[in-house]
Amino acid sequence: MEIIKVSHFYKSFAEKTVHEDVNFSVNNGECLGLLGGSGVGKSVILRSLIGLERANSGSIRIDDEEITSFNENEFTKIRKKVAYVFQHGALFDSMSVFDNLAYPLIEHTSLSSDEIRERVTTLLSDFNLEGSEDLLPAELSGGMQKRVGLARAIILNPKVVLYDEPTAGLDPANTIIIQELILKLKKSGSTAVLVTHDIDTALNVCDRICLLRGGKIINIGSLQQFKSDKNKLVELFLKEEK
Repeated sequence: MEIIKVSHFYKSFAEKTVHEDVNFSVNNGECLGLLGGSGVGKSVILRSLIGLERANSGSIRIDDEEITSFNENEFTKIRKKVAYVFQHGALFDSMSVFDNLAYPLIEHTSLSSDEIRERVTTLLSDFNLEGSEDLLPAELSGGMQKRVGLARAIILNPKVVLYDEPTAGLDPANTIIIQELILKLKKSGSTAVLVTHDIDTALNVCDRICLLRGGKIINIGSLQQFKSDKNKLVELFLKEEK
């Protein structure tokens, strides 16, 4: 069953066309990777799925709802079930780790303070962040900031998680930690779209991969198909990103 369907997506900024006629779908429970070199507009597609960017034309359907004409209030509802994990965490600098995680629960649920504390504490444990509750984002390592951002994104139990370069700038050890967390969420049944130029991460966590180039998807298929595809543009991308 398709939970996301993008059809004939077109996006430009002033005179610059970023995407033209982009088409893909994401099935319930799978992780789809959007790969491409720097500057091809991977994050533009991801941001358009929750209304942070607006398509010039085309269709975006989430959970069988056409969202391209949604207003901000309607997108607020979408963002409760479609979580966005920002590349740099996007944490509130003046809030502690605990308060960063508690904020969505306070704003969007009727949970008691004890229930919120229990939910936050459990999630911190799941993400190996025990003892960081009172720290500010500036006091965290890059890897910890990524984990806190991911924890906050999924604290409302979204149906879909959008990952924007979740391993960018991380050392190999922290990259593996993030990959394991993504796989853990995938096993729990969440659907995901992963934007990355990190081929190893994509091959470790995704079910299918789309390759973006020149404003279009030039290749889409399973991991095995992607690995074995002899398309010249795919080979070029692989060489560029090594």
